[in-house]
Amino acid sequence: MSTLKEFREFRERMNDRILGSGNLEIKRFFALDTRAYEEGALPVKTKELMGLVASLVLRCDDCVTYHVVRCREEGVTREELLEAFNVALVVGGSITIPHLRRAVSTLDELETQ
Repeated sequence: MSTLKEFREFRERMNDRILGSGNLEIKRFFALDTRAYEEGALPVKTKELMGLVASLVLRCDDCVTYHVVRCREEGVTREELLEAFNVALVVGGSITIPHLRRAVSTLDELETQ
């Protein structure tokens, strides 16, 4: 995806197609994923940062983009994101650098909107 707008449109369209399939197990997994990021003992902001770090370490660009967006929606600052990026870099090693580049690019795009 070349822009956040395209990313969001594709994600929404494909999620609708997947969830529209009627597969109960897929619907349950999507619901579980959604509930994991709800307010609980940990605030949503913290959970989104955790999701971001895990996504960087697992090298999932779509997940990184999603969590950078969600982090900003939850009020995470650039400085907090950079610290989270550093944790991911330390845990994941240099192989995460290309994904870190994409994360910063997404953050830059969000900040220019």
